[in-house]
Amino acid sequence: MVSEYRAIGGYATPQGTKKYMENALKNGFPNSHFRSFDNLNLSSLGMGTYLGHITPEEDRDLENAIYESVKSGAMNVIDTAINYRSMKSEKNIGKAMKRLIEDGVISRDQVFISTKNGYITNDGDFPTVDVLEYMQNMFISQGIISPKDISSGYNVLNPNYLRKCIDKSLTNMQLDTIDLVYVHNAYESWVEDIDRKQFDEMIRKVFQVYEEYRSKNKINYYGMATWTCFRLPQNEREYLSLEEMVKIAQEVGGKNHGFRFIQLPYNLAYREAYMLKNQSVGNDSDLTILQACNKLDIGVFTSVPLLQTKLFDAKIPDYLGYDDQLLKIVQITRSTPNVLAPLIGQKKPNHVKENIQLAKVAPLTIAEFNDAIKIFS
Repeated sequence: MVSEYRAIGGYATPQGTKKYMENALKNGFPNSHFRSFDNLNLSSLGMGTYLGHITPEEDRDLENAIYESVKSGAMNVIDTAINYRSMKSEKNIGKAMKRLIEDGVISRDQVFISTKNGYITNDGDFPTVDVLEYMQNMFISQGIISPKDISSGYNVLNPNYLRKCIDKSLTNMQLDTIDLVYVHNAYESWVEDIDRKQFDEMIRKVFQVYEEYRSKNKINYYGMATWTCFRLPQNEREYLSLEEMVKIAQEVGGKNHGFRFIQLPYNLAYREAYMLKNQSVGNDSDLTILQACNKLDIGVFTSVPLLQTKLFDAKIPDYLGYDDQLLKIVQITRSTPNVLAPLIGQKKPNHVKENIQLAKVAPLTIAEFNDAIKIFS
């Protein structure tokens, strides 16, 4: 007998995330492990779900990793995208959340869940149907989009597609409300095909879709998950001004618009977020993207903190007496001012245990961070 589909009601709230933090403190996590943004208490390490094969074993490992990471008190931030592992990562999140709630470990309002849309994808539950065939069958032949709506970077910003993606993400994760939806590498995927004016028109329509879904309580916030556009000098073609994106959101959604987050790469190799002064806000120029986010009240999550494990082989100077490579890599990014949390991918039980122990180490104080960053400057 097939069980009835029932979505998980609710979303991350100040009260729920405060309860999560208080329980984590009782389990030995330091108070400074949590950051406050828009009255939400969010762990300073988040869980990424990008890499992995589409196999039952990987599904089981990821579901268990989410379950154990949330249960421990280490992480109440989970990040994914509809195209990650061909929707399987979203589905694993849904199953893990159902287990956590049914087991009485947490309530929905304690966990902050983000996803992304824009890239084309197939459905991992139908592995014989490849990406292009899936797009043809589900979208092009149905008249939802046309082939010209797909960029040379395999990205779609057509509002009809984004609506379908949000609906599918809600179903995949068995949620009534997604806390945060990003448009995924939008400018990077379209910059070769259109000019900046055209992009602004497209992103305006994207934000209109997100505001529409906010009005229906299907999403709470939206943002831009990026790769290069906020990490380049102003004279580069792929560069974007964050202030200009926020202005579009204000025009679409008013002063209470939902554009409140960005995501970008930041690690010991990709240091532009902290080092490069490429943004302006009002009369203030020569700001880093992190400083601009602070002025614009935008929360920042960072990706690839381990550079997909490449940094494990790097020679990293010692600081604060740390002799553990993982600790040396993550503490800098985790402790950088105006960063909410780096997002760390993990599936295997030993990696989950390592990251739970890492979360129990207090982030650097401002003084410690300032001393440590001098080594890398």
